[in-house]
Amino acid sequence: MNARQWILLLTLASLWGGSFFFVEVLVKALPPLTIVLLRVGIAAAALHLYLLWRGEPLSWVHWRVYAVMGLLNNAIPFSLIVWGQGHISSSLASILNATTPLFTVLVANWLTSDEKFTPARLAGTGLGFAGVAVMLGGEDIGGSALGQLAVLGAALTYAFAVVFGRRFRRLGISALHSATGQLTGSTLLLLPVVMVVDSPWQGLSISTTQWGAMLALALLSTALAYRLFFSLLASAGATNVSLVTLLVPVSAIALGVLVLGESLSGREVIGVVILGLGLLVVDGRLWQRWRQSKTPHP
Repeated sequence: MNARQWILLLTLASLWGGSFFFVEVLVKALPPLTIVLLRVGIAAAALHLYLLWRGEPLSWVHWRVYAVMGLLNNAIPFSLIVWGQGHISSSLASILNATTPLFTVLVANWLTSDEKFTPARLAGTGLGFAGVAVMLGGEDIGGSALGQLAVLGAALTYAFAVVFGRRFRRLGISALHSATGQLTGSTLLLLPVVMVVDSPWQGLSISTTQWGAMLALALLSTALAYRLFFSLLASAGATNVSLVTLLVPVSAIALGVLVLGESLSGREVIGVVILGLGLLVVDGRLWQRWRQSKTPHP
């Protein structure tokens, strides 16, 4: 990747890492589903305005695809992560969320014909989940363990979304329309649920700082992040964009430690290292470069 693409990648990692920080600020004031609805609703509205400004309003011909993608890529995983962060730190949530590529390897092997296991993917997945087991080890089945399992459930849902999302290209739907459609779909799906479960009309007690976190979560970590993601996907390719998985926890942990005063236990640090090694093995690029360096050249 060139310098511009690296800047975009690091910016995207910071925005998505910041989402865990913003959620940590909001879980003290709002119910999880209300946070998610505001996040996707505000982001969807912003992207619709952007599309109108470009003269490319969203078509609803593929509304069923938008609804399914909104459910798998936004509504379910966002809700699980927000609920999980009510029980674990933002730092740990971001680390567990980084297991998405591991789950994607499993789901793709099961549901696709062209993304089957390779020795490297199988070894990396096993190593990554060993790291997760270390992080979960010693936890009683209480709030903390359930919070970790909720975030792992979100990562699994993201994996299904990745595989399902392959059809957007086959349908000829642009990346920006895909993002706008799925966020709109998740907003419409969540709205009646939130009305019944959270009854937001009864009044919300939220400070100016928390409103700022909400707007940052929706506009920066969702709407702008999707815009950068799809721009980078088009210019650098899916393999390079996947590096963001390794970088998101770095910014999330930095914010959690420096601003929120969070910390990781020794067991969690060991688990992070093992998980990171597993992700590097699944990614495969370091191994390929090492093999190339050992190959004699004429």
